[in-house]
Amino acid sequence: MLAPNLKLRPVIGQVRGDTPKVLTGILDDGVNLALWQRQLPAHIADFGRLLLSLNEPLAESLSLEMADDDAEPNLHGLASGFSDLEGYEGFIADVSWLVSAFACLLGAQRIGLRLRVLDKAMCPRFHVDHVPVRLITTYAGIGSQWLKEGAMDRRQLGKPEAEPQDDSLIQQMTSGEVALLKGEKWRGNEGFGLIHRSPQPAPGERRLILTLDWLS
Repeated sequence: MLAPNLKLRPVIGQVRGDTPKVLTGILDDGVNLALWQRQLPAHIADFGRLLLSLNEPLAESLSLEMADDDAEPNLHGLASGFSDLEGYEGFIADVSWLVSAFACLLGAQRIGLRLRVLDKAMCPRFHVDHVPVRLITTYAGIGSQWLKEGAMDRRQLGKPEAEPQDDSLIQQMTSGEVALLKGEKWRGNEGFGLIHRSPQPAPGERRLILTLDWLS
């Protein structure tokens, strides 16, 4: 008698490392987070802190066409209101590199970019993203939070009372780290998008955060 063809539950995990090569791990089955544990160059970190110190609003979005593999993304005008700050050119160069690396890794032809200054949690409840994959990095301020598989019942997402109360279960990204988060629309990852949330900044504190989405 033949054994029944049972579909096994995939083993879900995360990969972390201190070089950008670790980001390629997001392509592997069973990986829903690839985290590059980098330290920002001092001039870029200083730019982020200086920008936040001005207490000015910032919320910009771009749709970037990536038809030519060798062409740099067109970031003209991005955060141009802060172009006179020391470190601005280095910051833009870093964003440009991240966009190009993101496009190269995924073969993306169109990328959605969002750059924001936040003084409160944008998505305060633990949730999953309904996208294939998203890049998140915080240039200044507190980083995003995420959960390892099994730390929370996925059926209870959105319910405050079901979220972990033990701080040791909540993983914390640091400023400068670059994360690729696999979402629900990645083929084969349905039901296993990374569970994460925006942190609540302390009173008077803010965050400078960049996100990239694979649009096509």
